[in-house]
Amino acid sequence: MANVTLAPTPANDIRRFGRVALVHDWLAAYAGSEKVVEQILQLFPHADLYSVVDFFPEAQRDVLGGKRAHTSFIQHLPRARKSFRHYLPLMPLAIEQFDLSGYDLVISSNHAVAKGVLTGPHQVHVSYVHSPIRYAWDLQHQYLAEAGMQRGMKSWIVRLLLHYMRIWDHRTAHGVDAFVANSAFVGRRIRKAYGSDATVVYPPVDVERFELSTEREDFYLIASRMVPYKRIPLLVEAFAAMPSRRLVVIGDGTDFARAKACATPNVTLLGYQPDAALVDYMQRARAFVFAAEEDFGISVVEAQACGTPVIALGRGGVREIVVESQDPERATGLFFGEQTVASIVDAVERFEQSPPFRADVCRRNALRFTKERFKREFLGVVERAVEASRVPADPAPEIRRWRSA
Repeated sequence: MANVTLAPTPANDIRRFGRVALVHDWLAAYAGSEKVVEQILQLFPHADLYSVVDFFPEAQRDVLGGKRAHTSFIQHLPRARKSFRHYLPLMPLAIEQFDLSGYDLVISSNHAVAKGVLTGPHQVHVSYVHSPIRYAWDLQHQYLAEAGMQRGMKSWIVRLLLHYMRIWDHRTAHGVDAFVANSAFVGRRIRKAYGSDATVVYPPVDVERFELSTEREDFYLIASRMVPYKRIPLLVEAFAAMPSRRLVVIGDGTDFARAKACATPNVTLLGYQPDAALVDYMQRARAFVFAAEEDFGISVVEAQACGTPVIALGRGGVREIVVESQDPERATGLFFGEQTVASIVDAVERFEQSPPFRADVCRRNALRFTKERFKREFLGVVERAVEASRVPADPAPEIRRWRSA
């Protein structure tokens, strides 16, 4: 891989890979999966971009190289800009309408339907999977409970739709030549959902924008969207049970009111904060607290890039980021086992009694997840998939089966 050019010119890119299409589920905000798209477009600057809808903020479109996506019919349906997710049952049909037959290499960035594009035997399809559709697979029951749809006719209609979504999602996995998972945790999901192995390439994190800080103040920090699976109200309840421990919460969302109702005087809810303020709090916090079962956990990497240790739920992709160890040369935080107040309180008390975590060790651990590392490893997967497609298949097994029949 020493000869890999991380930002090939369009001419070199076309010569190596031919025509390239990049397919993303939907473009509506600049979040974790869109940062992956940004880096892939830097690797393949001549790629054509496809998405079910494209309502990406115009002020941030430069991260897409100024590109606008080819979109589906859902782009033009009523109230699509604000409620396009309500058209999820139509998205398998929509993604299949993209005619990609003229491309040599198809890359999909998938957490819903993008990998379902139709490709032929002459094409190479590499799919970077942020997660198989969570609400259709292992997290179906959790999502139904959070939406209050555990019983009744509406619940059964949704369950039926998710059943057919699983059938479609599994079938379309056969059109992928190489799966890439954003964590080993997601790799195991891919194995269970699609029966396929995946190469792990951790997502890119802009660790360079976070400076190492060794100065700590006496507060714990949460920075997250306030949606149910992030469990922010639970963390607030836990710190309400520890009145001597100060907690600062940054973020907004549907669970903000619930979190505020649980808050006690030692808990400060700041709501949305600009990026500079977020970085400042991360650099000063005693520890970063994280209670979600995430596919990866970019904010956990960002906190460690500031030299801040992490107290996290010991499930999901975060176990591949935080290092729990007795060795001070390796330790970057510790885990709690359950999403309960008692488990979180116990973890904070263990953290208080632990030897100080070294900021330089936390920073060094975060540097495993740079943008340059992502580009190098992802390009390697693509190159191997393209090379494998050029090797003629061995006809001997087919001949033997034909003769034995």
